[in-house]
Amino acid sequence: MNKQSIALLSALTLGALSVSAQTATAPVPAPAAPSVAITVTPAFVSQYMFRGQRFGGLSFQPVVEATYGNFGAGVWSNFPINNKVVGVSDPEIDPYVYYTYTINDSLNLVPGATLYTYTNADTHNGFYRSTFEPSLALNYTINGIKLTPKVYYDFTLEGPTFEFTAFYAVPLKDLGTELDFTGTYGTYIVDEFAKDSKPSTKAWGNYWSLGVALPFQLTKESKLTVGFAYTKGDSAYVKVGSSPKSSNTSAVGRGVVSVSYSYSF
Repeated sequence: MNKQSIALLSALTLGALSVSAQTATAPVPAPAAPSVAITVTPAFVSQYMFRGQRFGGLSFQPVVEATYGNFGAGVWSNFPINNKVVGVSDPEIDPYVYYTYTINDSLNLVPGATLYTYTNADTHNGFYRSTFEPSLALNYTINGIKLTPKVYYDFTLEGPTFEFTAFYAVPLKDLGTELDFTGTYGTYIVDEFAKDSKPSTKAWGNYWSLGVALPFQLTKESKLTVGFAYTKGDSAYVKVGSSPKSSNTSAVGRGVVSVSYSYSF
């Protein structure tokens, strides 16, 4: 082997070793640490409906939520403007938390909890100042439809709520937005519907709602959403001890117009 061949072979060997060493020692980029995101959403609704029961008329319902990775926490609140339901929700302030466990691209599990607080509730007439309700939801998306079975259990009212929600978004490309359709059906039964009731007051019933919303992305950080939903309580009753059951007069059907603005930072 001549000197030129030996020199070329040596250069190639050194170059290969150099590349190998750089490859072996190159640090693997660490995944980006999650950051805190905060969203503020003031909203107005024409009726305050909750699980098929009417708790007020025109209301202001601001929400503040913070997320950090898969963890989220926030405060939902209600301030009635007119047609206030005496002794119930004036105001209502509900802190909540949740965590999203991602199973795969189409499936996740979300445990959470809400503390419902009613600052001025009339406890002498059976209303609670607060109740605590953990929950567990399963989100499954198939062919663009998001299906969410969810179970709640209120430890104060002593009873479960079972709920199923379907969501589908129809793109409106020419308008740069979408139509969001949501349908919900639920059923509940509680053993302590009224505070300090002797004998206990039970309540049970069903509810459903159908709604559509139109979001407008104003800026990267802000969005305006207008919507309409019809929600109704069905087969809702109250029963004190062994007395005959009576209809829950709060369970009604109402159309609800909503307008909200959200800003994230």
